Amino acid sequence: MAPMKLYGAPLSWNVTRCVVVLEEAGSDYEIVPIDFGTGEHKSPEHLARNPFGQVPALLDGDLYLWESRAICKYACRKNKPELVKDGDLKESALVDVWLEVEANQYSAALSPILYQCIVFPMLGGTTDQKVVDENLEKLKKVLEVYEARLTKFKYLAGDYLSVADLTHASATLCLAATPYASLFDGYPHVKAWWTGLMARPSVQKVAALMNPSA
Repeated sequence: MAPMKLYGAPLSWNVTRCVVVLEEAGSDYEIVPIDFGTGEHKSPEHLARNPFGQVPALLDGDLYLWESRAICKYACRKNKPELVKDGDLKESALVDVWLEVEANQYSAALSPILYQCIVFPMLGGTTDQKVVDENLEKLKKVLEVYEARLTKFKYLAGDYLSVADLTHASATLCLAATPYASLFDGYPHVKAWWTGLMARPSVQKVAALMNPSA
């Protein structure tokens, strides 16, 4: 059977969020680059893959999927269902809770920092420090909740690795390229959790993809 195709750029943490999980699940896939510079993401061909003209998009057989966390859950269900705890109502519900936390609390605070510190300067813009500071305060409050949770469990959903941990990896890797790379030092259990994730081959693969010159 043909490998799944993941459309997007490795510099996008939405795309590499999927790569971490595809790697961890042992999926057969390939990355198909999309050129934003030429507007390929708005082409009719790509709009057929993702009607919002964004990345990522995944093709598996005749099935197109978009939205990175939906792609992540699909890859787990297909190749490694233990990462979403299929078959256990309580554990799968906790995985879902922490996936929502990652999207709506953690990444909601972290993404504006990454845009201000990395993306906008890369495009010739300047960093709005007020936006950075506001979101740093939000992120610190989120990390306080994580610290409390991780004093009780090894991973976010429980004492088992899940997709809810893995979806944090790509954006958190980008934090190292900002002035706030040492942020986790103030949260020892969060730092230990992140150090463990960083040691996984799936996360190391994405770190290399996002920083090919390293």
